[in-house]
Amino acid sequence: MTDQAEAQDSAADPDVATRRLARESLAADDPTGWFDRLYTAAADGRAVIPWDRGMAHPLLADWVSTAEPDGSGKRALVVGAGTGWDAELIADLGFDTIAFDISPAAVEAAQQAHPDSKAQYVVADLLNPPTEWHRAFDLVVEIFTVQALPIALQPDATRQVGEQVRPGGSLVVIAAARDDGQPDADIEGPPWPLTRAGVEAFAVDDLRLIQLERVPGPSDPTSYRWRAEFLRD
Repeated sequence: MTDQAEAQDSAADPDVATRRLARESLAADDPTGWFDRLYTAAADGRAVIPWDRGMAHPLLADWVSTAEPDGSGKRALVVGAGTGWDAELIADLGFDTIAFDISPAAVEAAQQAHPDSKAQYVVADLLNPPTEWHRAFDLVVEIFTVQALPIALQPDATRQVGEQVRPGGSLVVIAAARDDGQPDADIEGPPWPLTRAGVEAFAVDDLRLIQLERVPGPSDPTSYRWRAEFLRD
């Protein structure tokens, strides 16, 4: 496909370009490689990031307005930095915030979009995070990252997200929802939305589910999102 055709394809439906890149990476046995290819293409004007809202996710913003977390003297980790809007919201609450992405192009895009940011943007792999992050954060935010991974990788990714929450810390998860009865084979990702059981799977060991909601999507009320909050005892 030519660069012009790729740009037209992405402009018409960003999800089409995303799925094409994902299929190519999966075929090459590189299930996460498509992230950097997508962000690189977006930087060159050949693609659009489907989840770049130009602001923090509305369900995260709503959680912040309700929970009113105080980040003073606390650390936060944002999983899947993307273009940085969620991390900016968390950093503005006073948290010492690290936002990471497996894609160097995504990290560069976030740094360029927020040159005066109080957040730190770094390249890291959710499936193999730095050892010093283990149970080191008072707040972990995971939005749409686990669901962007093939279903076979989701259990390991889910476990790693939870392992970064310190005792007494919280985890907020926002994900596209699907019914528990829908077979995995019927899902043509990305994304590969999470079942209720998939969200509940974040509650491992002493990480306890304290709230789980299934709510209409902010931009499409016919699709649904999970919003869950967990607390490590």
